Amino acid sequence: MTKGPVLIDLDDETQEGPQVADAPPVPELVAPTGQAMQMAARVAARKPSPLSKWFWGLAMAVLGAMVSVAAWDFANSLILRMPILGWAMTGLLGAFVVVLLLIAIREIAAIGRLSRIDGVRQAADTALADQSLDQARAVMKRLDALYSGREDTRWGRERLAERTSDQFDAVALMDLAEAELLAPLDAAALREVEVAARQVATVTALVPLALADVATALTASLRMIRRIAEIYGGRAGFLGSWRLTRAVFTHLVATGAVAVGDDLLEPILGGSILSRLSRRFGEGLVNGALSARVGIAAMEVCRPLPFSQRHQPSVRKVIKNALGGLFSKGSE
Repeated sequence: MTKGPVLIDLDDETQEGPQVADAPPVPELVAPTGQAMQMAARVAARKPSPLSKWFWGLAMAVLGAMVSVAAWDFANSLILRMPILGWAMTGLLGAFVVVLLLIAIREIAAIGRLSRIDGVRQAADTALADQSLDQARAVMKRLDALYSGREDTRWGRERLAERTSDQFDAVALMDLAEAELLAPLDAAALREVEVAARQVATVTALVPLALADVATALTASLRMIRRIAEIYGGRAGFLGSWRLTRAVFTHLVATGAVAVGDDLLEPILGGSILSRLSRRFGEGLVNGALSARVGIAAMEVCRPLPFSQRHQPSVRKVIKNALGGLFSKGSE
């Protein structure tokens, strides 16, 4: 077989091939915005109007009155027809009322304990602002009384009591309290933040259901804030937890901390990462990172002492610890 040049005959040399200019434009990648966490923040931080407060207050009052009268009439009519069963039902209703009162007392006590922690923090802020050693020592006494019933803080309280007299300025005394008493509590609170951030990131990335990520973000945030309050001694009930959640999210929305940028996930992936992520996976990571920000804000709200510069938790480090392994597994 003879090898030689091959001639290709073009029937129409004037026919033009496909042009680059005729190609459709590449769709622009929309960067993930953390929509679930931002919507959850707006829902939690939304302040009801006075009219809505009156509406719900009156509605609950009317509903409570109707239920009470109906229960009373039911019990009375049952006593007239079947006395034994009627008195048994009356006893059940009485027990139900007692349980409601106990729940109300517990909620009031929880709110009072949160107010007590807030008072300690305000006193510490005043002591630091005035550079008053006497005020700082008074704060240490209130701090010891706050944790006097907790065995897990006994060693830290004893160490703090032994070394308090060796400190000669308010800042050093506050640093000592942070190192000896609050450091283990800070570590436990940070673990709760990391768990919540991973949960929100995983659900957002893997569950493509509408509003499921928003519900998960709000529920995880409520649980995280409640646990952080319990770690620092708040033991918040339902109303107390919701109050804390509103305070945390209101602060974040007001300061613009619930915002997204390329620097949000830089500790995990490096610069310009949002352009390299799949949409759903990127949303998961951004929502998880925003959850970490919420957790740090919750620690600042629930902690009985303000963070010093040395003990201030790094949001970047928390995000890296919480989401770094998640990203490496998801990207393999």
